[in-house]
Amino acid sequence: MDTSVVIAGAAAFPGRPLKPDTPSGKFLLDWLESGHFTWLYSEEVLAEYKEVMSRLGVRSRAIGSLINLLRETGELVHISSSVDFSPDPTDNPLCNCAEQGGADFLVTLNQADFPQHRLRAKVIGPADSFAQTRRRKSGK
Repeated sequence: MDTSVVIAGAAAFPGRPLKPDTPSGKFLLDWLESGHFTWLYSEEVLAEYKEVMSRLGVRSRAIGSLINLLRETGELVHISSSVDFSPDPTDNPLCNCAEQGGADFLVTLNQADFPQHRLRAKVIGPADSFAQTRRRKSGK
């Protein structure tokens, strides 16, 4: 899950009840409520989430809650080697996590930075994901 989707999704949750109106927000809510797919992460990916959310002024308590939720319910991918996949070097940790974790999908708002021809995971946007992810049985 690209940081762009995490940030856009989290911004769609201003309060209770949770009724996001953006594709990223709906995607995150679907993950929270259904658990029909596994969120893969690496320590580098979590560090990027934390850094970007801190820079954008997200409260540290909210950041900690998200990171703890991912650690509890996601799947940690240990990165054994790093490959340059993306034209944006900051996206390489996510690409490496998806590749080494055997992800079926990589969800992003910025598909140009995730060259499909170099990745096994299908690169999709959060609006695309609902129909496509439900067709897959592996859950990643």
